[in-house]
Amino acid sequence: MFHPVTTVHYMVLSAALLMIGTAGVLARRNIVIILMSIELILNAVNINLVAFSHYFRSVSGQIFAVFVIAVAVAEAAVGLGILIALFRNKETVNADEVDLLKW
Repeated sequence: MFHPVTTVHYMVLSAALLMIGTAGVLARRNIVIILMSIELILNAVNINLVAFSHYFRSVSGQIFAVFVIAVAVAEAAVGLGILIALFRNKETVNADEVDLLKW
């Protein structure tokens, strides 16, 4: 009765996270929610990298996942810094109301 967790299970979980993240990026207008959705997408990629790394018995996917995590941390730090500066100037975190690049 015990069913082992296979690579397909990880792929389904990753696809679900990717869909949730993509829906969050496309549907939401709050910049904080958009940044969190991007993190979900990056975590979906990491799950795939580690799952296929285990499947092919190689550590290269796991090493690459660590680099993706490092990039995600840098993206979160820069994104939150920009968000704080934007909130100080415009007093909003709504992506529709940000028009700094418009003439």
